[in-house]
Amino acid sequence: MKLTKLNPTFLTFTAAIPLLAGMLLRGTTQTMPSDQSSSTSSDDSTLVKIARAMSAGPTEVAKAARIVYTDAQGKTVVLREGNNGFTCMPGNLEVVGEPPMCVDAAAMQWYDDAKAHKPEPTNTVPGITYMLAGATQRSDSDPHDTTSMPIEIGPHWMIMWPFDPKTTGLSTTHKPTGAYIMWAGSPYAHLHIMGRP
Repeated sequence: MKLTKLNPTFLTFTAAIPLLAGMLLRGTTQTMPSDQSSSTSSDDSTLVKIARAMSAGPTEVAKAARIVYTDAQGKTVVLREGNNGFTCMPGNLEVVGEPPMCVDAAAMQWYDDAKAHKPEPTNTVPGITYMLAGATQRSDSDPHDTTSMPIEIGPHWMIMWPFDPKTTGLSTTHKPTGAYIMWAGSPYAHLHIMGRP
């Protein structure tokens, strides 16, 4: 029997086909939620919304999380109840800064405070945010930037608690791996960790 040597590019492309097909079938074209307003297209089915929301968190977190989205009228709609203290949202991939995310109660408070433009977050313990499906954002330094060109971010997670670069020694510059402090110098500074936990 004669063995033929296969081209590595062909093998890579062939291996990627099932992954791409699965993504298309689940409807995981990226959209974004930061304030979670009008967080998904009304054309998305409930199953698509749930799958996209769950893609943001680690499997063990997402499978027991509450799943919600905000409809076009600003009303929160519960797609599935959860029991682990996390809430996952499908986001709106058509809006910069509204990615699929999974957050605990303290992180939810942090986001609510930021949305309300409170002088500082009121969560009394660190919060956890997962954005393992990636995200887009406007700035690593200004939490109120709405005009800069979008920045694509890979999978990451965050600790929503005040971090100071002077006391932690951590960078304030975005990087593709490792950790840095996002929005340093503002009350909403937090630890941004690239990759999966």
